[in-house]
Amino acid sequence: MHPLYFAPFRNLHRVVWYYVAVFLFAVSPVSQGFASQHGGAVGPKVVVDPQVQVVLDKMATAGVLEPNTLEEAKETYRFYTTLEGPPEPVFRVEDRQIPGPEGSLSIRIYSPHAGENLPIFVFFHGGGFITGDLATHDVPLRAITNRCDCIVVSVAYRLAPEHPYPAAPSDAYETTAWIAEHALELGGDSRRIAVGGDGAGGNLAAVVSVKARDRLGPNLIYQVLIYPVTDATVLRRSSWLESPEPASSREVKDVLVGLYVPAKKALKDPYVSPIYANLKGVPPALILTDEYDPTLDQANRYARKLRRAGVPTKVLSYPKMIHGFFLMAGQLDAGKESIDQIAMALKDVFKQAE
Repeated sequence: MHPLYFAPFRNLHRVVWYYVAVFLFAVSPVSQGFASQHGGAVGPKVVVDPQVQVVLDKMATAGVLEPNTLEEAKETYRFYTTLEGPPEPVFRVEDRQIPGPEGSLSIRIYSPHAGENLPIFVFFHGGGFITGDLATHDVPLRAITNRCDCIVVSVAYRLAPEHPYPAAPSDAYETTAWIAEHALELGGDSRRIAVGGDGAGGNLAAVVSVKARDRLGPNLIYQVLIYPVTDATVLRRSSWLESPEPASSREVKDVLVGLYVPAKKALKDPYVSPIYANLKGVPPALILTDEYDPTLDQANRYARKLRRAGVPTKVLSYPKMIHGFFLMAGQLDAGKESIDQIAMALKDVFKQAE
């Protein structure tokens, strides 16, 4: 049996397995096909950026390049913090506890200065719904705070396997609603709130945007989706099994498909897979993806569906990059550029909404 199917977690909620798979698929050289001995080349057609190869070499040296278990995946994700670069000083950083759907939740509030009525960017970290926290995304969110001149609120939602779906989207939505209700207290402007996230957090930002539309609030004006997971049914498709960019073996993918197919009804829930939602009336979107990302196809399909629904949507694609590049700004120029592009887009949107 393939090591991805590790026995202690066979009885997890089936939906969570999909996101664990995407995370393991994204960070594993088996799936990315990136190995140091290839000298930057993967198969006959795939060539990564030289800076990416340096990152992969560092990960290989640290022994975090082949996560096969939940704990190993968490260790790999924690390693990303060594690739983010030095943290920028921010005027004020405050950790708070706020009421959540089932107990208190932790948030971290970044303020660029002591002003009032500042725009607010609510951010949900990535990590495949199994890992990630306020610390893993501290460095890029500090940079966005300074460049955008906005308040950034990072949300520590509940994680699987202890808290499977619907804990994460419930926490994400309720926290966003709390922030909107308490915007003045935070020094923010409830009329100028955007949401965003990377990977699993991109999924949550998209879901919160849909749910806020469905529930008539809070009012959101923008969503930033960084290599987002938008379609949890993708592992059922032959296009995923045969995908050349850069391909995992069909055998590995077959194992993953077998884990998630039984949940086909839940996988099309629009709060699991926002691509199956009616997207009319959700906020404008910025989608960032990369050439070798396992979520590339679904991110592009989501952008097309948003546009068909009349939602202004911009897509930025980074060539020769890999899943996680947003967290690697200390090593990758593309990581730095993505932070700058996000901040610039947010600043423009917030300015127009004044």
